[in-house]
Amino acid sequence: MTDPTLGASLRGAVDLSSLRNRPAPAAPGEEAPAGAGVAVPALVLDVTDETFPQVLELSRTVPVVVDLWAEWCGPCKQLSPILEKVVLELGGRVVLAKVDVDANPQLSQAFRAQSIPMVVALVAGQPVPMFTGAVPEQQVREVFAQLLQLAAQNGVSGSAAVDGDVPEEAPAEPPLPPLHAEAFAAIEEGDYARAITAYENALAENPRDAEARAGLGQVRLLDRVQGVDLQAARAAAASAPLDVAAQLTVADLDLSGGHVEDAYGRLLDLFAQLPPEERTPVRERLLELFALVGDADPRVIAARGRLASLLF
Repeated sequence: MTDPTLGASLRGAVDLSSLRNRPAPAAPGEEAPAGAGVAVPALVLDVTDETFPQVLELSRTVPVVVDLWAEWCGPCKQLSPILEKVVLELGGRVVLAKVDVDANPQLSQAFRAQSIPMVVALVAGQPVPMFTGAVPEQQVREVFAQLLQLAAQNGVSGSAAVDGDVPEEAPAEPPLPPLHAEAFAAIEEGDYARAITAYENALAENPRDAEARAGLGQVRLLDRVQGVDLQAARAAAASAPLDVAAQLTVADLDLSGGHVEDAYGRLLDLFAQLPPEERTPVRERLLELFALVGDADPRVIAARGRLASLLF
């Protein structure tokens, strides 16, 4: 997951109560039955302030991914085709709701879309963050897979079909391994320390557990940026350009906000200016942030190349 991340509740950060005529969330035991189907006009929907209540209702049967974008946003134009491709390949197990933040200020305010593209899921009427900023296709697929697992755990495992062609049954998602499930539950509660411990234990049991390794990196990033004042952090970094801790904090904030190249550039510039004996924390953070974006991403490839040139 990117931030990045699926599973951390947006309660307190996203207020959907401002949307008029919103349906009440499902009460315990009232979730849509597994495999239920629902007809939709399309698997990729353009959603407005007025039509959003129907999307909330739809999320009680099938998970809905909300893509907050704008016409002027370059990264949005990179990400949107990837989202649409993955949603269509899933064949109705997920619906994509596209929201133009400029044309729909009420939704933009409700989701507090300070940086776009911003991607949020809706499961049984509840918002679940996925990531902010353009991310590679493989990472999108991984986050969607985790969304389907989370939705199934919450009784939302139906399918959507266009023009009334509703499937009778959707394939069940395999249950999460116990430590992964514990990490998800901890993230949902905002207990990042417990989630970190769960993922570390999963890696201790199986060092090749790629999902645990990715989850650990993402939840560590969440833990580091939680409660950080962005303006204060930027001011501190600007006043002390060689303060390693201050620069690491802003790089974390940049990456979590989708400003990948800014994060890498900041740390590489710092690395170049530091004496060799002070470089280790910066190099380690760079490698951690590389892993969050993915080795195949051209921004990671370019940054790795510059790091190598500074090392040798």
